[in-house]
Amino acid sequence: MVDLSSQSDNLISMKDISATEAARRFSELLDAVEHRHETFIVVRRGHAIARITPATDGAGRVVKDLLLRHRPDGGWASDLAQIRSLTQTEDRRWTD
Repeated sequence: MVDLSSQSDNLISMKDISATEAARRFSELLDAVEHRHETFIVVRRGHAIARITPATDGAGRVVKDLLLRHRPDGGWASDLAQIRSLTQTEDRRWTD
């Protein structure tokens, strides 16, 4: 496999792999992700287009317990509405 190791902003070691190489060696790529917990950035025409990373178990119970231990913030809903009013939805439609 192509090994152009890099690190993400959260210090996870990642390897760049071309889209062509990923397609040719997909089974091997999945084995590396599953068994060695490796993460790959798929690159096409010099641009990162996808990340293949191990699936993690959800921690829903932990989050729910945390939320139940703390009282709700009365201003949260209005803060969220204000933040949403300042953002724009990104157009992610597929184009040819």
